[in-house]
Amino acid sequence: MKTNSITLMLAAALLATSLPATAQRYPSKPIKMVIGYAPGGGTDIMGRLIAQQITEATGQQVIVENRAGAAQNVAAEYFIRQPADGYNLFMSSAAHSVNVSLYPKLNYDPVKDFVPVAMFATSPNLLLVHPSYPAKTVREFIAVAKKSPGKLNFSSSGSGSTQHLSGEMLKLMLGVEMTHIPYKGSAPSMTALASGEVDFSFNNIPASQPLMTPGRIRAIGITSAKRSPLLPQLPTMVEGGLPGFVTETWYGVMFPAGTPDDIVNALNAVVVKAVQKEDFRARLAQLGADPLAESPDFFRKTLAAEIERWGKVVRAAKARPE
Repeated sequence: MKTNSITLMLAAALLATSLPATAQRYPSKPIKMVIGYAPGGGTDIMGRLIAQQITEATGQQVIVENRAGAAQNVAAEYFIRQPADGYNLFMSSAAHSVNVSLYPKLNYDPVKDFVPVAMFATSPNLLLVHPSYPAKTVREFIAVAKKSPGKLNFSSSGSGSTQHLSGEMLKLMLGVEMTHIPYKGSAPSMTALASGEVDFSFNNIPASQPLMTPGRIRAIGITSAKRSPLLPQLPTMVEGGLPGFVTETWYGVMFPAGTPDDIVNALNAVVVKAVQKEDFRARLAQLGADPLAESPDFFRKTLAAEIERWGKVVRAAKARPE
């Protein structure tokens, strides 16, 4: 037994000396996480959730900095100017793959200026209405919308978000004009819906639940391919009469371009390990999200595919930032 212990200690020491010096020391101080939406929204909730896991795993605090505006473009432009030393982290969502098609000109490149570290969750959106809205199902919503061309408006967490483009997809499928009203984050978008400023909205489950529970907003459909275990009574948009209407957002963390590979791989390992924890997966399930535990290369390839996919929607809908 003593010999085995010595062998294991020697093996551990050998592994440590084989790692790059930066990875051995990383992280040695707090990490700043930039989130491009207001506090309380889905991306903010997910960002703080993974930040807590990173803090617990590394012993270094992750400090959240919210910089809302223009579907996380404000945050992205700020972020790429930060040092590529592993201590600046970008909390990204599906808007990152949309903005390159939606905005005529960006002051950053969503691929070249960022280094994907890890995607850790995906989440569908809900079709939400104000309690006074005269529709309790997707089919009833479709009927009302077709009788009200040009009269309905919908909120989103910002131009380019999957909430925005879900609304654009709905407009295309129904052939009905509707007005998009962007807000700076999911929380103000939901507040607008609850107060009756808008007729409907798409939003993820984490950002919707606080107002759904007291009945201030009502969900009538979900954009996933199958029903959510969290809301098993809620039919999908496909079940509601819209074949192919499936949209999800994703959540992941990124570094600025130029961050050393060993640091990228070190943080990826931390995130992957966190996603495999039962308590973390249970928390994601409570939020209606599905876990992901993959490599930086998986994130890179998924981002490329998402840019192509949402580009087609943006062009078909002739969507523009507002």
